[in-house]
Order: sequence, then C-alpha cells, then structure tokens
Amino acid sequence: MDIIDNASELEELHRTAALSRARLNVHAISATHCQTCGDELPEARRKAIPGCQLCASCKGAEELREKMRQ
Repeated sequence: MDIIDNASELEELHRTAALSRARLNVHAISATHCQTCGDELPEARRKAIPGCQLCASCKGAEELREKMRQ
C-alpha cells in the first residue's frame, strides 16, 4: 500500500465519522437501562450518545454480529 492509498483510507474514515456525527440526533432521549441486558446506562454514555438504547458491551456485541453477517 502506498502513501496515496493510506491517505485515501484515512480520508474515508474521517468522512464516515463526520457523517455519523451529522446524523446523530442531539435531541434524542437515551434510555436509562440497556434494552438487551437491563443494566443501567451510565450518564456519561447517555450524554455522549444521545438516543442510546444499549450499554457499551451489548452495542459492541451487536456491531460484531453485524460485521460477521457481511
């Protein structure tokens, strides 16, 4: 992989992150407890990710399942 490929990959990652932030509904209401396991969602997570419904562990497991399906 050369420097141009690396730059293109980095630019794509930045664009994807920017689009994700733009799509985030800052007025969405987060759950107080995870919909999957029922654990309480920390306030820091609820503030960082408006509208979150899953704890970090369950969200990670969900993303891994999605990745494996592709």
